[in-house]
Amino acid sequence: MAIASNIETVLSELNTNTRLVAISKTRTEAEILEAYHAGQRLFGENKIQELVPKHNQLPKDIEWHMIGHLQTNKVKYIASFIHLIHSVDSLGLYIEIDKQARKMNRVIDCLLQVHIAQEETKFGLNEQELQDLISSPNFLAIENVRVVGLMGMASLTDNEEHIRSEFRYLAKLFNKLKTNQFKDNLYFKELSMGMSSDYKIAMEEGSTLIRVGSKIFGERVYPTER
Repeated sequence: MAIASNIETVLSELNTNTRLVAISKTRTEAEILEAYHAGQRLFGENKIQELVPKHNQLPKDIEWHMIGHLQTNKVKYIASFIHLIHSVDSLGLYIEIDKQARKMNRVIDCLLQVHIAQEETKFGLNEQELQDLISSPNFLAIENVRVVGLMGMASLTDNEEHIRSEFRYLAKLFNKLKTNQFKDNLYFKELSMGMSSDYKIAMEEGSTLIRVGSKIFGERVYPTER
């Protein structure tokens, strides 16, 4: 029951404002069920081809989060069930999510992904692009997508102060939007930041959702796993 024990450990470290998203990408249904039977209900995937079969096979009270880069032509496969999309990084994607949500007669919650890391390979909007997106008439006219916060990934580094500065920047940006453009929206309350290697720092800087995989399920073979 190592997975259950690991979940218990992570949960014991959370503050009252933070929830755990267990990152189950590449994990088997048996591993996910072990976490589920330990009480975990929020799970995150980064590939549509993994997410859809898992949704079909696993308990229906799981809240599935899409955390990876999402192509517009793949939105239709998850529009009927996805609980939260963390990775909206363009107006085109936002419009497509709205289109597919309307077909399903539902509102889909999303986070706008902000690029805060040094690595150019990471996705996300810079601050000006973010402001342009939320000021766009197309953005303001959409009714079947609800922006509930921001998401960001810190640099892959051992420099904790650098990581902290990136999380602090994102939290400051989140608070700025909450005070201005989203001041009348009570649902704008989620700040998704922090992974297995840096979630404690993220929580100290205001994260409400931490995305933890290897700390729960064990290390993967991928050299970039965090």
